[in-house]
Amino acid sequence: MITATDIELRAGSRILLSGATFRIQPGDRIGLVGRNGAGKTTTLRVLAGEGEPYGGEVRRSGELGYLPQDPREGDLSVTAKDRVLSARGLDELLREMEKAQTAMAEHAAEAQRDSAVRRYGRLEERFAALGGYAAESEAARICSNLGLPDRVLAQPLRTLSGGQRRRVELARILFAASDAGAGGSAGTILLLDEPTNHLDADSINWLRGFLKGHSGGLVVISHDVELLADVVNKVWFLDATRGEVDLYNMTWQRYLDARATDEKRRRRERANAEKKAGALMAQADKMRAKATKAVAAQNMARRAEKLLAGLDDARQADKVAKIRFPEPAPCGRTPLTASDLSKSYGSLEVFAGVDLAIDRGSRVVVLGLNGAGKTTLLRLLGSMEPADSGQVEPGHGLRLGYYAQEHETLDHEASVWDNIRHAAPDAAEQQLRTLLGAFLFTGEQLDQPAGTLSGGEKTRLALAGLVSSRANVLLLDEPTNNLDPASREQVLDALRRYEGAVVLVTHDPGAVEALEPERVILLPDGTEDHWSPDYLELVQLA
Repeated sequence: MITATDIELRAGSRILLSGATFRIQPGDRIGLVGRNGAGKTTTLRVLAGEGEPYGGEVRRSGELGYLPQDPREGDLSVTAKDRVLSARGLDELLREMEKAQTAMAEHAAEAQRDSAVRRYGRLEERFAALGGYAAESEAARICSNLGLPDRVLAQPLRTLSGGQRRRVELARILFAASDAGAGGSAGTILLLDEPTNHLDADSINWLRGFLKGHSGGLVVISHDVELLADVVNKVWFLDATRGEVDLYNMTWQRYLDARATDEKRRRRERANAEKKAGALMAQADKMRAKATKAVAAQNMARRAEKLLAGLDDARQADKVAKIRFPEPAPCGRTPLTASDLSKSYGSLEVFAGVDLAIDRGSRVVVLGLNGAGKTTLLRLLGSMEPADSGQVEPGHGLRLGYYAQEHETLDHEASVWDNIRHAAPDAAEQQLRTLLGAFLFTGEQLDQPAGTLSGGEKTRLALAGLVSSRANVLLLDEPTNNLDPASREQVLDALRRYEGAVVLVTHDPGAVEALEPERVILLPDGTEDHWSPDYLELVQLA
């Protein structure tokens, strides 16, 4: 159980939440919603114990499983399988059992062999108490359902893409919370920040079923409305303008209906009150002309003010970032060419023999299953890492703009202002301040470290850097991840309007439709084809 009492959360001097009291207990499946920057990620971090509230108290009991938006794994040399098994301590036990088995076979002396046998027996008892080989099987099943096959589980974390590492962390958390096996902890409270990022359609469907059947508590931040509709039985709405949380003990659809009804009531009451107050003020103005009726006029004006003061505050319209990709700088006919690209991690070949020519203003979508190398290809094109063979050749006038799904282009230690200044060192200061304001970064937030921003805010900052670049070739890796619906529509509109070339990696069919691609590259084979609407079905699966 988690209990928050009178908590206050701040970002700099900006109050995100004030005086909030709530509780999370087994059976609660809570959707934490609100616009980007409202404080959802900060709230989840504080609930998980990864951050401290500005005021108030958070108490926790029982097991917690926390998935941040940008999980930072420690030892990248461990295999994906061992990382998942470490959730119940099985990885270390298996290694110790292997050592004991080796000792049993190597020691000729009876006393040493007997000691190794006894040690192996103790380890095997602990292993069985934690679910044993059935737990290993359960971990493999969860990984498979999240798009992590056995070949990926055998790889060190450092060889995996950002999306694969995030799925490993999600698998680790779900494995710890699974009630299969003696080691399971079905009462675990799960705190998940955008868990469907980097998942294909089949994995998302499986995750919905898992979360719906989870008997422990759950708080999930997600812009996947289908997941919210299927899973949550309570909704917490963070209101960025009021610094308050509205608690709705109802399903997602009932919440939407209640919000709509509440908004209609507010508008109707305000319209009626404003009409009555207007009539009273008009009458008061007429009466003020006569000295004998001045007191009555004043009373009438006070009555009008009281009518308006008694209304619920009207919900302020949420601000939306004004996203427009840059006017592309002049360039030659083919500003970017790649030939015979290959990439491997150890003995694992990601792809080989990929050829690509990006013509001026062309629009290309890269498709492939998770782990096929889509992000890796974009990183090679953007010179973020070298290819094992082949080459990337810049054409005349090339200006690259790279958006990374893991926000690697941002300096997480530097401030918002320093990040945008680094992206556009020659731009005038006022021009950059105006640009940041269009992306909803103003005042003290310009001094905020980029690492403390929410996922949606990091996305906006990275996109602001692109806008300042005058790039004529954009490499976009999941640019709509972490965005609320209004901000996502802004990105899609920017894609439609952009006149430069785009190479896009996405699970979002809406982004592909907005791009109106001409060609598709299919990985890992590197096959190139003309775009057809038939490929749209593969986007969510890829």
